[in-house]
Amino acid sequence: MIPSRWLLISMALLLLAGLGPALQPLLIPYWWAGLAVLVLISLVDLGLSWRQPLPAISRHLPGSLALGVPAIIKLRLQHGDKRSRRVLIYDLHPPSLQVENLPVITTPAADGYTEIHYHARPLERGEAWFTGVHLRLQSPLRCWWRQRLLPLQSQVRIYPNFAAVAKYTLLAADQRLNQMGIRRHRRRGEGQDFHQLREYRQGDPLRQIDWKASARLRKLISREYQEERDQEIIFLLDCGHRMLARDDELSHFDHSLNAVLLLAYVALRQGDGVGFGSFSGQHRWLQPIKGIGMINHLFNSLYDLQPSTQVPDYATAATQLLLRQKKRALVVLITSLRDEDNADLLPAIRLLQQRHLVLVASMQEQALSEELDKPITDFEQALRHAATRDYLQSRTQAVDALQASGVICLDVIPRDLSVALVNQYLDIKATARL
Repeated sequence: MIPSRWLLISMALLLLAGLGPALQPLLIPYWWAGLAVLVLISLVDLGLSWRQPLPAISRHLPGSLALGVPAIIKLRLQHGDKRSRRVLIYDLHPPSLQVENLPVITTPAADGYTEIHYHARPLERGEAWFTGVHLRLQSPLRCWWRQRLLPLQSQVRIYPNFAAVAKYTLLAADQRLNQMGIRRHRRRGEGQDFHQLREYRQGDPLRQIDWKASARLRKLISREYQEERDQEIIFLLDCGHRMLARDDELSHFDHSLNAVLLLAYVALRQGDGVGFGSFSGQHRWLQPIKGIGMINHLFNSLYDLQPSTQVPDYATAATQLLLRQKKRALVVLITSLRDEDNADLLPAIRLLQQRHLVLVASMQEQALSEELDKPITDFEQALRHAATRDYLQSRTQAVDALQASGVICLDVIPRDLSVALVNQYLDIKATARL
């Protein structure tokens, strides 16, 4: 039981009133009478408060939450008391949620239902647990707050925010060229896999004409091709300590997951199979599967995947992938490169290149670019600027060394990774390198 503000103010006023009896002893009986009345009221109110029933409460959560996307969480109170009284409510939410409008003070209707809402914004992926609800109920005479913890457990999954990159989905399909920066001028009908026969159109190359079908139908018929299908893409995601870096609200690891989900969606729409493997932390493996339903499987399998504090072990990751994946595939290795990595990374990539086409996507620290943009005003800033340039030059040399070994490389800031990967994948498909 917690004394209310009204009770504390009454006690303070009674203490101040004690100055009168101190100066005039005839007032002492009246002061004691006032104290007795206050104590009696508070004790009666205390008893009434304990006799009142606690409200029943339930929590209503969305089926799932998306990282960084605000959601509304509802609490419903069923008030069994015949008299309405004020209630202060605080939901014991998980620390991974940033909440607004808590605690809530409301006055539920007597013998009725009351719904309250508050906003929650997920800051981390994974499973989030609500453990209970703190209630403070005002006593009938408003002398006390009765505080109780009601156990009310709920669990909700926080998924990567695919909506943040879904706007690129249409650009990653056929209408992607100008918007995504790809400058290809392939005519309709060219490709690697036969698609269908159609009537000849002006501009079709002669090698595209099917002369047997043309002779049979007595008109020119062209063969139409499409980009190769039934290929496979394997994502190999680094779960090491460098992926914990954070340039904005999302960590480099969360940006990587967004890129994986977007490219997986595009590849599945293209008819390719998609698989996934992680290393240097939590080890997960998903066999390549075709069909758009694989995107839901990816969501449910990766929503709680987190980076670790381990050092990336590229050799082990390459060896395990070769044991699991026999068919030739495009291996998309997403990591955060350093200049000292080539001694370990290059042998692992050469091992993968014996069977697969390898694409290495690395994320730059945006803070380094921002450091170069700062004005140099003193010697310390000049040293920091020079050290940053030296580091970036070493990093560029590491990327050049990979490219010289025949590896396709991307070195971009995290927020550009999704679009860069989709562009590179579409170019690989267009040039039949896989």
